[in-house]
Amino acid sequence: MTLPRKFAEQIAPWVLMIVLATVWWGGARLVRWSGLSGLLPSAPAVAHVGPRSDAPSSVPPPVAVRDPLPAAATRGDADEDAGDELLSAGGLPVITFHDITNLRHRALTVPVEGTSPAALVPSYRDTRDGERRHEAMDILADRGTPVVAVEDGRIAKLFDSKNGGLTIYQIDPAEQFAYYYAHLDRYAAALGEGDRVHRGQTIGYVGTTGNAPPGTPHLHFAIFKLGPDRKWWEGTPLDPYVVWR
Repeated sequence: MTLPRKFAEQIAPWVLMIVLATVWWGGARLVRWSGLSGLLPSAPAVAHVGPRSDAPSSVPPPVAVRDPLPAAATRGDADEDAGDELLSAGGLPVITFHDITNLRHRALTVPVEGTSPAALVPSYRDTRDGERRHEAMDILADRGTPVVAVEDGRIAKLFDSKNGGLTIYQIDPAEQFAYYYAHLDRYAAALGEGDRVHRGQTIGYVGTTGNAPPGTPHLHFAIFKLGPDRKWWEGTPLDPYVVWR
């Protein structure tokens, strides 16, 4: 075999490899330039092992969901301290988130002795007689269970009504809110209008007077936000349940 022929046979495979590599590289660039690169097979995904730098260090706690406030209104830029001055088109005070926060900070005592906040059940939006909105919270208890003042205040009115039966209207010390206790079996001894009462003081007893079902003794408890004239019989109701939540 002559030297040129032997040299050509040894070099030819390398030349062929270089030509094929050049063709492949040029073809790949042409495909990418033409926008058809998505048709090319991609490298298999590699599972991440170990902590990621962008992962949160801990799982945040769930956000508590509260029952929406009844009759809540958007106050815009109104100052929180002026909450009592906000009136609806009908002249009644508007319930604000500041009102609920205010009452929560007071840590009101549950008005039925022996009942914990965890045992309370919402019923503000329930209907009565098929159409009348409840706008209060019912707290079931045995007949004769003491009913206590939720905070310090003044007895504005003792009243025997067709629906509420034996009732008590108590005004808070700041005269912002009225607390309404209804369906009482009887009042505490010597309790009278104008009396000053203290948080936790017994003011009556659970019963079924008024339109309460005879076999279901309970306290009908409501909270009203008073207007500028502080009339105990006139105000805007708010949901008592959210005050303890």
